[in-house]
Amino acid sequence: MRGLLVFILFAAMMCWFMFSPIYKHVLIVRQAVLQQEVDYLLETGANGDHGYIDAAMMQQSRERLEGYGLLPGNVSFEVASTNGWDATNPLNPLPRGVGLTLAISYPVEGLFEIDRLIGLTPPPSDARIRAAGMKMSEFVP
Repeated sequence: MRGLLVFILFAAMMCWFMFSPIYKHVLIVRQAVLQQEVDYLLETGANGDHGYIDAAMMQQSRERLEGYGLLPGNVSFEVASTNGWDATNPLNPLPRGVGLTLAISYPVEGLFEIDRLIGLTPPPSDARIRAAGMKMSEFVP
């Protein structure tokens, strides 16, 4: 009986040690991809030709993120400006010196469920990883 208990505990620990690095790497890569996309959108949206991040840019971003295995429908964008203006309106771009902020989030999708094997409580099912940034608009009318 004692040998069986030791085997079960050892097998559970081995499973956790084998798969733990994998899901953590998936989480790290997803975070890095989201941050890269935030930086790219801010660089594009705040340049001298734009001064905004509109719906078309966000849709193109969703398509790029889909190439990394993320589900486009689960990607969420938050675009704002430091002066309170609408930062998604191409007809009224943000003038030079106004901050353009962007945050992209994506659900964790149960990556931490394996932690239950060792008694850790995973994050809630609605938990999201988030990448954010801010850049000053360079648009000059």
